Amino acid sequence: MFVLISSGGRTGAQLASMLIEMEHEVRVVENRPEVLARIHRELPTEVIIEGDPMDLKVLELAGIRNADVVAATSTSDECNLSICYIARKLYNVPRTIARVNNPRNAWLFDQKYHVDVAVNQAELLAGLIQEEMSLGDMITLVKLRRGNYSLVEEKIAAGAPAVGVAIKDLDIPEHCVIAAIIRKGEVMIPRGVTTIEEGDEILAVTDLEGAKGLLELFSPQGEAKPTNGHNGEKGLRRFFRI
Repeated sequence: MFVLISSGGRTGAQLASMLIEMEHEVRVVENRPEVLARIHRELPTEVIIEGDPMDLKVLELAGIRNADVVAATSTSDECNLSICYIARKLYNVPRTIARVNNPRNAWLFDQKYHVDVAVNQAELLAGLIQEEMSLGDMITLVKLRRGNYSLVEEKIAAGAPAVGVAIKDLDIPEHCVIAAIIRKGEVMIPRGVTTIEEGDEILAVTDLEGAKGLLELFSPQGEAKPTNGHNGEKGLRRFFRI
C-alpha cells in the first residue's frame, strides 16, 4: 500500500515510521526547515519530499496520483481539509484520513470535503473513557468498521449465568456473534449446541451495546455493571488497535 502523508510533524513522522516497519510504501511532504532537519534523522531520505503540501506540483512529485491513502496530519485543520479535498477531487485517491486539531471543527470533516476518516482525539478519548467505565474487564482486541464493532475477549467466571448453558439457549444481543471459544488452550468453533463452561475464553464480534449484554451473561451475578471508577481500573488491562 502506498501512503502519502502531508506534514512531517510528530504525528506524521511517527505514522510514517510505523508504516515503513509494516513494509508499506510511504512519502512524507514537509517544507518547514526545523521539521525537515529532524525527520531527516528519523526517516529514510527517499521517503521525504521537501516542499509545500498545498502545492500541486509537490504533491505530484510525491506520487499522489498513485497513492492508495492520503493522511493529512498537520496542525492546521484548514490544510488537512484542503489536502483531503484535493486528493479525492483532483487525483481520485481511494482513501483519505484527516487529523482534527480543534474539536469544534469536527463537523466539517465529512464527505463535503471528501474526508473518509476523521481522527478526533477528544472524541476518541471520550469514547475510550465511556467504554472503560462500561466494560470493566472485557478486553477489546481489534476495532472494526471505524470503531462501531469490535472483536472482544471475555473469560467466563464462576457463577456467570452462561455457565452450563448451550449457545442456542443464551439470550445473546442482536448485534453480537460468538466467533470462537478457547478452552484449555484449544480453539473451538462454536455451534448452537456448544455448552459454555467456566474458564472458557469467548471471542465475539459485537458493538458497544452488545458487549454490555455479553457482560451480563459472562460475569458473576452483580458484577457485570461497573458503577464507579474503581472497576474502571481493571479496564486498563484492555488494549486497542485503531
